[in-house]
Amino acid sequence: MSTVAEELPAAGADDAGSASLWSKGLYKFRRDRTGMWSLAVVLAYVVIAAGVWLGFWATGWADLAGGKWEPVSAQHWFGTNIIGQDIFDRAIYSTKTSFEVGLVVAVLATVIGAVLGAVAGFFSGSWLDEVILWLMGVLDSIPFLLFVAAIAYTLQGNPYSMHIAMIVTFWITAGRLVRGEVIKLKEMEYVEAGHALGLPEFTIIFRHILPNTSHILLVQATITFVAAIKSEVILSFLGLGVKDGMSWGLMISESSQEVLAGFFNNFLAASALLFGLVMAFNLFSDALQDALDPRTVSES
Repeated sequence: MSTVAEELPAAGADDAGSASLWSKGLYKFRRDRTGMWSLAVVLAYVVIAAGVWLGFWATGWADLAGGKWEPVSAQHWFGTNIIGQDIFDRAIYSTKTSFEVGLVVAVLATVIGAVLGAVAGFFSGSWLDEVILWLMGVLDSIPFLLFVAAIAYTLQGNPYSMHIAMIVTFWITAGRLVRGEVIKLKEMEYVEAGHALGLPEFTIIFRHILPNTSHILLVQATITFVAAIKSEVILSFLGLGVKDGMSWGLMISESSQEVLAGFFNNFLAASALLFGLVMAFNLFSDALQDALDPRTVSES
């Protein structure tokens, strides 16, 4: 039974190329100052979210900590809102909410898109590919915000309605990218060797082809993460997002009347933290995409 021994060289050469891509990409990313600074900001947000998860801070985000619209002070760093809740605690707690939504949506949408895109690309031209492309086309033809809002509203009794709505929407881009890459990769010699050895088609797809799209999936996951956070803020602002918790979208919604009264702390705290995270993750995603682009990596 020499099939296993014969299989290893076929995949080994490609694994070496993949390892080279990752090592060169990491080296290039380390030389990107903007990318490293944006990564540092993202990690700072990760520490904040982890601290909330572990109960180190923002434990009293729902407590009535003071009076109405108290100014910035040593006790209330961002002041208090109209009912006396500490704005700083609420803004910090919202960081956890954003990471929860972003991570869940990014991981699941990327996985679903990778699986369906890989299957469609490997069987390109077949009825299976046509069905998946038809599904992508149908979902793409519906305006994004209207589609997400409709699903979230329909499933509003479900605590994960917002997550489901965004996952159903965001897997499409990952699916298209992976499909195009798999169509190219399935013509490689190691895939032909797998066919010659009699390996099952799904073994070739998920063990040998799909891992070689990991650089695309990583970049797409970071883009989806940011899109999920922005969508969550919009849906929460419209009353279709977070219900049992706190979100930057809810804070901005609550501040709409406060701004008219001349109190901007609630709005500024939520907007500043949202802008910082989105901007840092966008810069990080751009740097990561440049570092892992096979065309530029191969030249370095």
